[in-house]
Amino acid sequence: MRESVQAEVMMSFLVSEELSFRIPVELRYDTCDPYAVRLTFHLPGDAPVTWAFGRELLIDGVGRPCGEGDVRVSPVDPDALGEVLIRLQVGSDQALFRSSTAPLVAFLDRTDKLVPLGQEGALADFDAHLDDALDRILAEQSAG
Repeated sequence: MRESVQAEVMMSFLVSEELSFRIPVELRYDTCDPYAVRLTFHLPGDAPVTWAFGRELLIDGVGRPCGEGDVRVSPVDPDALGEVLIRLQVGSDQALFRSSTAPLVAFLDRTDKLVPLGQEGALADFDAHLDDALDRILAEQSAG
């Protein structure tokens, strides 16, 4: 059975040290992909952009800097845990977002009630979805 958890959080999009603006960000967790969370950023004048990354990365990033490559999450102040920075990078382009920690923790708590951390593999249909995704990827590579 497919279940999900959603929340909307206001985040600051940090364009530069002098310029930032608040945007709505939709957080989504779905049992059909139990290891990932999806964040959809609604930037003014642009189509929504969705990033998917490990739920555990977001959990860990609330308390300590973590992540490598395209997604990095860290507390603004590790002693206070009041705000979190989320850095998304594609090549040389990057976007930096700041969020209050409380709504992220509330969202993550709801995901944990749906699928406890460490129990993701127990979802029977996950392997089938993974097999389907791998088949599609291999078919695309063969066709390309």
